[in-house]
Amino acid sequence: MDTESYIQSALVANPLRESTLRAMIKALQLPKGSRGLDAGCGIGLQCLLMTEEVGLTGHVTGLDVSAGMLERGREIVKEAGLSERISFQEGDVANLHFEDNAFDWVWSSDCVGYGPWEPLPLLKELARVVKPGGIVAIAAWSSEKLLPGYPRLEARLGATSAGIAPFIQGKRPELHFPRALGWFHELGLQEPKGKAFADSVCAPLSDEVRNALVALFDMRWPDVAAELSSDDLAEFRRLCLPDSPDFILNLPDYYAFFTYTMFWGKAAD
Repeated sequence: MDTESYIQSALVANPLRESTLRAMIKALQLPKGSRGLDAGCGIGLQCLLMTEEVGLTGHVTGLDVSAGMLERGREIVKEAGLSERISFQEGDVANLHFEDNAFDWVWSSDCVGYGPWEPLPLLKELARVVKPGGIVAIAAWSSEKLLPGYPRLEARLGATSAGIAPFIQGKRPELHFPRALGWFHELGLQEPKGKAFADSVCAPLSDEVRNALVALFDMRWPDVAAELSSDDLAEFRRLCLPDSPDFILNLPDYYAFFTYTMFWGKAAD
């Protein structure tokens, strides 16, 4: 996906995810006046939520490898009147260009531990830049039920290469995101915790939520045709494509839910 397409996808998906992300960030109890890092910030939407928690005297630094996404992030922050409280830097999460103990906390969503990279070096790098006793938190999309009444089809879609991504064939089980407590223990992070945060939607759907769900269908199950039987593919096209008269979001009693999971702990004293 090119940068502009990714930016549009993030903006369309945000109405579906924002309340869950806000709940996770609130659970961290970020101190007022603290300074933190959003590692892998994308266009900075979560920086806005963290700024609400750290207050007028706090500061959030967003870091991402994509200059294009950071440029859009700066526009969003400027429009929100928060340019003095949120700043952005281009950089690689695997090699942070910050000194040790530079931040009071660090957050990374759908990035550290979620992609194809080895998670331990990335988590270790996050912990390095956090002051002793500061919060280290990682979060990722962890489940969904989007096809009410069609559990077999949804299970089949979940078993495709796209459906199990980013957990790929041959990846060691201990590198799967739900095993992240083990990473925290191995690195000596203190008081590690894990928690799932759930949200749901039901009909009637607002235009924003409907568009976000359409984008989610595209994101979760792209290019699945080669892995489905002809019957399953026909059912997928009938239920999961917006131009179908039987598109499942058209149900007057549509209901779906999804979860994010967050793991967090404290940098060693």
